[in-house]
Amino acid sequence: MADSEAVRGRWNERHEKEPEGFREPDEFFVRACDEFAAPAFPKGGDALDVAGGPGRHALYLAARGWRTTLVDLSDVAIRQAQARAAERGLTLTTLAGECAAFDFGRQQYDLITVFYFLERELFPALFGALRSGGLLIYKTYTVEQLALGGGPADRAHLLQTNELLWAFGQMDILHYHESSGDRATAELVARRK
Repeated sequence: MADSEAVRGRWNERHEKEPEGFREPDEFFVRACDEFAAPAFPKGGDALDVAGGPGRHALYLAARGWRTTLVDLSDVAIRQAQARAAERGLTLTTLAGECAAFDFGRQQYDLITVFYFLERELFPALFGALRSGGLLIYKTYTVEQLALGGGPADRAHLLQTNELLWAFGQMDILHYHESSGDRATAELVARRK
C-alpha cells in the first residue's frame, strides 16, 4: 500500500507541475478511432480509458458521443479531467484509484483504451470487460526503450517483443506494430470475437 501511495504521489506531483500536459490525444489513438472505432460504432457506445491521466483520450471519446469512464491512480489527474469535461460541457465518469482494484465487469464496454500503462495482471480483466465485437486500443513501451532513455526504467513496465500481440491472441488482431524511433512502442487494435 505504501508503494501505491508513493506512485500516486509522484503522478499527482507530475500533473500539478504540468497541468497543460497530456491534453492532446496520441496520434495513433486518433487514427485507430477513425479507422476502426468510428466505422464499428458510428453512434459511439460505452468506453473505458484505463490509466488515462487527465483524460486526453476519454475527453476525445466523450466529445464524439461515447459514454466514457476514466480510471486513473492520480486524483489530481481525475480532477483535471473533470474540470476539462465541465469546461467543454461533456459527461465523463471518473474513478480514482489503482486500476487493479477496480472490477471492470463482464462485457461492459464497446471500447477500451490503454496508453503508456502496463499491468499484465489486468490483461484478462480487459478482455473480459469487452463486449463481443468490442475493440481494444493499446499502446505502450517495449524493452527497446531502455536503449533510448526516458520512459520506464523497470523492465516490469516494458513489453517484450510481440508480447502484446500474444497477450490478446484470442482476439481478432486488426492492427499490430512495434517501432523504435523517438520511443520504442507496441501498438495494438484488437476486436473481441
